[in-house]
Amino acid sequence: AVSRSVWDQTRAELRRAEAQLAEASQASSLASAGARREDIAAAEAQVKAARAQRASIDLDLGDTKLAAPVGGTVVTRAIEPGSLVQPGMTAFTIAIDRPLRVRAYVAEPDLSRIAPGMKVVVRADGNPKEYQGTIGYISPRAEFTPKSVETEDLRTDLVYQLRIVVSDPDNGLRQGQPVTVSVPQARTAAED
Repeated sequence: AVSRSVWDQTRAELRRAEAQLAEASQASSLASAGARREDIAAAEAQVKAARAQRASIDLDLGDTKLAAPVGGTVVTRAIEPGSLVQPGMTAFTIAIDRPLRVRAYVAEPDLSRIAPGMKVVVRADGNPKEYQGTIGYISPRAEFTPKSVETEDLRTDLVYQLRIVVSDPDNGLRQGQPVTVSVPQARTAAED
């Protein structure tokens, strides 16, 4: 003979043990039968969703970093670190270091004496070294002499912009430094 409360407690423990046994046998049969196709498809969808979310986060993280397409020197920083930047907005201005280019001007009467591909000599103020270069571009449009350019006779005639590529630059040439360009191969008036 036992008390009614002990009997009820024992019966509850029996039902709990039977439920645990049923759950364990069901898990065992699932493990032995393998996962169902629906479960596999759901798990694969979860993996794809997690990968897509990671790719989105990686893209957002990549958008937080700026990288220049070429090496150079930062001339201007237009925004501060931590600022929100819209697409197409200028963040930095970079002066390209290599290839080193010189912007020069030629007077209109001398334009017919030069051509792209001609060799030139570039000299910098205070530097005894002569640098070799090539005329890479001659502007097709004339412009008035810029205020920063001083021609030998200080006149304001029409000039054409040249782009000269220096073939042997070193640290003796700097961005924005005034230079003198001479064209040893320039055609003379008699050759024209």
